[in-house]
Amino acid sequence: MAALQVQNLQSTSSSHGRFRASLFPSSNFRAKSVYLRQLPNKITIQDLILRQDGTATKGVPTHTTTGTEDKELVTKLLAIAEAVADRANMHAIIGAQRNNWNHLFTNSINSVTLIGSLMAGISSVPVGEATTQLLAFKLASMLLFGTAIGMMLVVNKIQPSQLAEEQRKATWTWKQLERSIQDTFSLRNPTEWDIKDAMNKVLALEKAYPLPLLPGMLEKFPKKVEPSRWWPNQRQRPEETHRRRTNGADANGWSKELEEEMRGLLKVLKLKDEEQYVQVGKLVLDINRTLATAGPLFAGLALIGSGLIGSSALGPIPVLLAVAGGSLATVVNTLEHAGQVGMVFELLRNNAGFYRWLQEEIKFNLGEEDVEKRENGELFKLKLALQLGRSLSEFRDFVPYASPSCKDEDIKDFAGKLF
Repeated sequence: MAALQVQNLQSTSSSHGRFRASLFPSSNFRAKSVYLRQLPNKITIQDLILRQDGTATKGVPTHTTTGTEDKELVTKLLAIAEAVADRANMHAIIGAQRNNWNHLFTNSINSVTLIGSLMAGISSVPVGEATTQLLAFKLASMLLFGTAIGMMLVVNKIQPSQLAEEQRKATWTWKQLERSIQDTFSLRNPTEWDIKDAMNKVLALEKAYPLPLLPGMLEKFPKKVEPSRWWPNQRQRPEETHRRRTNGADANGWSKELEEEMRGLLKVLKLKDEEQYVQVGKLVLDINRTLATAGPLFAGLALIGSGLIGSSALGPIPVLLAVAGGSLATVVNTLEHAGQVGMVFELLRNNAGFYRWLQEEIKFNLGEEDVEKRENGELFKLKLALQLGRSLSEFRDFVPYASPSCKDEDIKDFAGKLF
């Protein structure tokens, strides 16, 4: 029936020129399905067609756009949404690619070093016994160890497991932004503030998780460990704040007790949750730096030992150095990359960034003196409870921490229970 109806529409409207976009421009964005799910049952495809003069047919739901300015805002936000969906797909593809890099490089380096050690051992025969024939094994082992050193230096620099984790986090944040734009479409008409806010978030995400490997790659061994940041530095409040009043609560869902809970929670987030992940991140970074240095060093010793094989003055020391050095290089490379130490560091940095983001959300609301301009207090508290894995009643436990007399060492609990 729908197909027949579309054919009838196309045949009867040929004299009026080409159709404008049905309700939104055609795209891969899923907001169209959100709209279609909310349409009344009696609305047909004819109701979704905009006339040539830009006005909508009657019967279109109240949240659809009718004015020229509103249609431009919808078109702009849809363009941003399409770009956001594309970014999410791109980061997902690149993340899978860089995860493959980690497996391939790890297995390749281990194979090269182990075969180099084996050839070094084979070439270590007494002088004068098949020296010419075994010289090829000696040169091959030197070539393999040299190749392993070069590969280790490159891989330790880019940290493929950490690159993969960056792209996984980027994919999640881009999809989250896409869902946020979908919610805007399904709840109300988009405004100019929605366009600016979405653009600021897009630019912040592009800066936090760049697509190119070189140049612009995030520093894998930073001098100072800082939480990741994927949200805009400067925020603005919407021109129109959608609020609701609740029975038994102060204006806009905020009360003195809730403010005290937020201040106590803010203190716990900063001193316990964020600090914990930053400190553990420093430890993991030091371990990763040590492994990244030791791997090429052991392979270099193996290369030197392999080159000295056959020297009568040194005896068995060169072959011992070559075999042991190659084996140790394999062990270190396995611990670093098969253990995905770089990924663990990036995960810890992202977790610290998550708690930093919660802190800024709380500060942003508490910093506004006019409670009517804040986000609804009860809704904000519910969001925090879901983010932290806590019940609403447990927020009362943070009230004592808001007191100026509370010392830092008195805080024993962590705010987050999910991770």
